This record gives sequence, structure tokens and C-alpha cells, in this order.
Amino acid sequence: QVQLVESGGGLVQPGGSLRLSCAVSTSTFSQYNAQWHRQASGKERELVAIINNDGTRTIYADSVKGRFTISRDKYKNTVDLQMDHLKPEDTAIYFCNINRGPVGYWGQGTQVTVSS
Repeated sequence: QVQLVESGGGLVQPGGSLRLSCAVSTSTFSQYNAQWHRQASGKERELVAIINNDGTRTIYADSVKGRFTISRDKYKNTVDLQMDHLKPEDTAIYFCNINRGPVGYWGQGTQVTVSS
């Protein structure tokens, strides 16, 4: 059973930073692409960032480009999202996802609130 556990969410002021981490429990982590998504209250879930299985390629939503950085550690089996210059509109529940073809797994989510 593959499990993903997100951590690092919380309350931060506009302009601040947070680092989210997703711990993945599978020995085949290096075979999966990884993503971070978010869902704000009353809105659909949206893709934030993607990193491929070996960490050589990343893609970002236009809304976070230049402010967020996705990374992965093959030894720790983690996927991180460094979020800088946070804005109130970044407030959402953030979800980690890993996928390989039609197979995918989700974490339970971590709340990020950006407010003064």
C-alpha cells in the first residue's frame, strides 16, 4: 500500500515563505512522476507543479512560476514544494500526488493560509 503524507502547512503573512514536504512510502519511488496540486475553498483542484521521475524536468502553473520550486529526494523518498513570496490567493489545501501511467496516489492534504 503506497502512502503519501504531506507536512509543513500553516499560517503565514503575505510575502512570507513555507516549505511543504511529502513523504512517500514505496520502494519504487524513482519510477513515479510527482506533482503538487491545490484546492481553494469553493474552487476546483488545480495543478501547481510537476517534477518527472528523475528530477530533471519541472513544470509550473503560471500563477506560481518564479515563486514556487518543486524538488525531490530519491534517498529520503520525499517531494518538496518551496513557496516564496506567498500571496493571499495561494491560500488552499495542498495535495501531493505521484503517478506512473494510469496509476496514481494522493496524500490527505495540508492547509496553507496566507493572511495578515
